[in-house]
This record gives sequence, C-alpha cells and structure tokens, in this order.
Amino acid sequence: MLRYASTARWQDTIRENRPRPSRLDPYKPYLQRRFTGGCTSVTRLHSELVAEQAPVTYGMVRAHIATLRGSPSGAPPRPPTVRQVTGWLTRHPTALTEEDHADLKSVLARCPELDKAAGHVRDFGEILTDRFGSTLPTWIDAVDASRLPGLTGFALHLLRDLVAVTAGLTLDWSSGSIEGAVNRIKKIKRQLYGRAGFELLRKMILLQ
Repeated sequence: MLRYASTARWQDTIRENRPRPSRLDPYKPYLQRRFTGGCTSVTRLHSELVAEQAPVTYGMVRAHIATLRGSPSGAPPRPPTVRQVTGWLTRHPTALTEEDHADLKSVLARCPELDKAAGHVRDFGEILTDRFGSTLPTWIDAVDASRLPGLTGFALHLLRDLVAVTAGLTLDWSSGSIEGAVNRIKKIKRQLYGRAGFELLRKMILLQ
C-alpha cells in the first residue's frame, strides 16, 4: 500500500508483466529449429538437451513445445477431408467455387490414381446427365483397364444388367414412380406389423 501511496502518477502503480527468465531460454532457438525441422517429440527433444548437460526439466520442454504447436505461423494448412474431396469430385463443375477448384487441383496433382479416377467420374457424370447410354460399354472398358479399386468393381457390376442400365441412361422413361408406389405399400405393411391383407391394403391405398 505504501508503494501506491507514494507514487506521483497512476501509471506508476501498474506493474509490467515481463516474462521471467528461465533456464530454458538459451535453448529455445535450438528447440525452434528442431520443431520447424519436423521433430515434435517432447521426450526426444528433452533427451537431446539432457545429453548436452542442459539444466532443464521435462516440464519446461513440454510447455515450450506446446506454445510452438499453438503458433499459427508455423502450422501447416489442414488437409481436406474425404467428404470434401468426394463432394468436389461428384458435384457438377459449375457448382464448385474458385477455391474448391483450386483445392481439388492441388489434391489431384498429389495423387495420379485419384486424378485418373476423377476423370472417370466426370465421364460417367456426362453419361448420366446427357443420356449418353450408348457410350457406357466404352466407359466400362476404360475403367477396367485403369485397375482402380472400388471404381473398377462398380463398372464391372454394371455388366450384370447392361441392357437395363443402358436403357436407363438413354431413354426418357423411368420406373421411378412405380418404385415409389411399391415402397409406399411396403411402408403401410410395416406399419401394420404384417397383418394387412390384400383387401385392407387396397382400401388404405385408395383412400389415401
């Protein structure tokens, strides 16, 4: 209290929060270089300092490395998630932003197999949206030749019902409305716990 009473200005009552000197200070540049070089193990860094007879503890090294890990300047950008990359590949190119295009280009440049798969996905998207069903066999042969896991299995699976798949990718007609009606009937039967006979189902469907 005497210190506050004897001051002539209020600024003199404020203490400066200067960092306290630490035995680790002479070794912080070394830790910075090692951390930037890719060594982030606290145990290993502490062992290296102890080998040099440094008067430091494990807790000192751990606390300093924690500050380095929290520094945004040295942190590398986070890689995109699988969901993000899948969205970039399956969405129409016009639906992607400039940033999405740049990120996708960077990802494909790092993985030739994914770049090849992206080309097949784009080609199949054109077949699907523009109804180029006649080119489906050529697309299947190209995917089979690429030997890409997952995508090759999907393409060869289409051969099991190639005529129907080709018709679905070519003709304007669709069985979607029929499939919807069948699913609605199955839903009603499940709601009645399997006790719905034909007459009851007929009345419920017609009344709805």
